[in-house]
Amino acid sequence: MEFDFATSVERRHPAQGDWPSQKWHQYAEDVLPLWVADMDFRSPPAVTEALHERVAHGVYGYGLVPESLRQALCDWSAAHYGWAIEPDWQLWLPGVVPALHLASLALTAPGDGVLTVTPIYPPFLQVAERTGRVPQQAALRPPEAEGDDWRLDLEALEAAITPETRLLLWCQPHNPTGRVWRADELDGLAALVERHDLLVVSDELHCDLLLDEGARHRPLAAAYPGLAERTLTLWAPSKTFNLAGLTAACAVIPDAGLRRRFANMAKGLQPDGNVLGLVAAEAAYRHGDPWRQALLETLRGHRRRLAERVASWPGVRMAPPASTYLAWLDLREAPALRDVASPQQALLERAGVALSDGAAFGWPGFVRLNFGTTATQLEAALVRLDDVLRG
Repeated sequence: MEFDFATSVERRHPAQGDWPSQKWHQYAEDVLPLWVADMDFRSPPAVTEALHERVAHGVYGYGLVPESLRQALCDWSAAHYGWAIEPDWQLWLPGVVPALHLASLALTAPGDGVLTVTPIYPPFLQVAERTGRVPQQAALRPPEAEGDDWRLDLEALEAAITPETRLLLWCQPHNPTGRVWRADELDGLAALVERHDLLVVSDELHCDLLLDEGARHRPLAAAYPGLAERTLTLWAPSKTFNLAGLTAACAVIPDAGLRRRFANMAKGLQPDGNVLGLVAAEAAYRHGDPWRQALLETLRGHRRRLAERVASWPGVRMAPPASTYLAWLDLREAPALRDVASPQQALLERAGVALSDGAAFGWPGFVRLNFGTTATQLEAALVRLDDVLRG
């Protein structure tokens, strides 16, 4: 089956009605948005068909998570990750960000430390403060030369741990760098977690978008069975199949005690499942893989184009992402942006391209660029960035 990733979909002024989107309505109309992690591709036809059928029913009352969805995720995990999970390990949620906060509330106490590595998806940096816990951070090791990659600095991570540290918020594949962690890094992380008796929330939201040919995701709890009893794994179809607005995610929690604590904390703090989101999730996991494979081929091409362009921008560095549709650009040495307070703001004003500000991820001087758009829209944005960054 052929899928269309080339035709631009009008999102600012769709003919069917007024449907505001964060991505396209946050900035002025002459700005090209490559910021929030929202792709510009139509979701898989199988998802749209399933939603049409559900909408035609006409009643959208309180739903239940269908056993068929639980089984669909079990089948997906076994087929794609080699991890045999159970239906009753799954707690379906309205999103991964609420799950991060619920985990902190459920699994830690006031005064406990919540640890993460930076740069990191901004909500990670807000969990501790929002839940009355102690924020703790360790920095990744940035690339030291052309061709290097970001690395997990285990020494820095261990140095950040105190007797109060209780919870590690982990991200694999990593957002924003696109890193797929190496076995030696994960071996060290697993040993550290057990040595310090930490609990782990492993955000694996981008795990189905590994860009290198033949790459295969291995969940942290599957790769290290000794961690399964202390790990909550977060998955969702939102990034893989462009379903973010349908708010359906899942916490996979093998340990019954942790699962009970998490579920009890969630009562009253989150709504019941979105009936359309649950339908979309099942259709995606059951029938969406051909679309995903075509998407990956498109994203590989976009990654190549972006890498070629970055190489022509003096002082700009990027370790090509091994996963997802997000690129992390180091603009600290760009002559065109010398002495600006915010590279992101400067590019917004001078190029009319909206990117995500690295300061929100804990690393000022960087930007995150979303290349999950059509080749036409990506090229238009890159031409604008050329005009500024080539000086």
